[in-house]
Amino acid sequence: MHELYDLEVKFKEELAPEQLLDIIFHYVSLIASEKDLDRLLLIMADLGRDLILADRCTLWLFDKVNHQLWTKVAHGVPPLRIPADTGFAGYALLNNETILVEDAYTDKRFNPAVDLKTGYHTKSVLVIPIQDQNGEIMGTYQAINKLTEEGIFTLKDMHLLTLAASYSGKALESAILNEEIEQTQKEIIFTMGEIGESRSKETGNHVKRVAEYSKVLALKYGLSPSESELIKMASPMHDIGKVSIPDEVLKKPGKLTDEEFEIIKAHSQTGFDLLKNSNRQILQSAAIIAHQHHEKWNGKGYPQGLKGEEIHIYGRITAIADVFDALASDRCYKKAWELDRVINLFKEERGIQFDPKIVEVFLDSLDEILALKEKYVD
Repeated sequence: MHELYDLEVKFKEELAPEQLLDIIFHYVSLIASEKDLDRLLLIMADLGRDLILADRCTLWLFDKVNHQLWTKVAHGVPPLRIPADTGFAGYALLNNETILVEDAYTDKRFNPAVDLKTGYHTKSVLVIPIQDQNGEIMGTYQAINKLTEEGIFTLKDMHLLTLAASYSGKALESAILNEEIEQTQKEIIFTMGEIGESRSKETGNHVKRVAEYSKVLALKYGLSPSESELIKMASPMHDIGKVSIPDEVLKKPGKLTDEEFEIIKAHSQTGFDLLKNSNRQILQSAAIIAHQHHEKWNGKGYPQGLKGEEIHIYGRITAIADVFDALASDRCYKKAWELDRVINLFKEERGIQFDPKIVEVFLDSLDEILALKEKYVD
């Protein structure tokens, strides 16, 4: 056995039946209540590790498009992608075959690349194919280095991990489907946001930048990571109401008449009306942002003339993100303002147009915001 592994390992006794049942019941409860794929992968890796006393356990999922095995979570290693025909995991996947090996380095199927990358030393290995509800192979359950004194996996371990793989397949299939639905929803929302912006000569990167700025401001303001991510995903829809504005008004190069400006202002209400009836949290948030991102702290904004904290925090945050990007970016009808001029405007409008606290957060976050501006440059 590898010298480092000898120094680090703490041998364990095989689990008694009642201990196995406790572990199974504990993890079944956790898996049943978890819908997030990343967290589910970690829970399942923990289940496999604890169930058969493995040092490490990894769930590899099969990416059919790229013909790769990938894992977002593995004990002690960063996210990895490997060719689907690589190593024990790849062999088990492509041949729908369970693998039980006492010493990996004596087996020609072993790929030492991960060991070389991580500094770990693999010895005993157990790999079980994971099937979906249609019997198709969707990944593999891989356990490494048995923590008993003998240091090898047994037939009992194989049966236990097969049981875990059978249960995991159903839960993973559900989580993957849920993630695909959420990702599709996000892509649709972003595309709709781009459509709204493109009609007024904005760029697709404008909505990306506004989304990223909004998340930074939300986090620094003190909102939770999940709520900050929600604002990021919803903010691209802030100008979706522009789809209803006639081109001759929206793209007019000269000064707008009072009547034309009223037509422009109507996009906030239109955007809200388009989104307000959805029961999806992300679209409800987008409706708020579309409706309120032109409100002003002093009550002189539109469409409702809300004042101060009557304006939803989502609207107050997106307002600053949107105005900053509009001023600091080149457009076909204007050049970008110098940074000092932009900063001075926010200082002058603190407590007038903008929430003074969020302005302070914005000024304190300038380095991060400017880095994002460079990352998503037009």
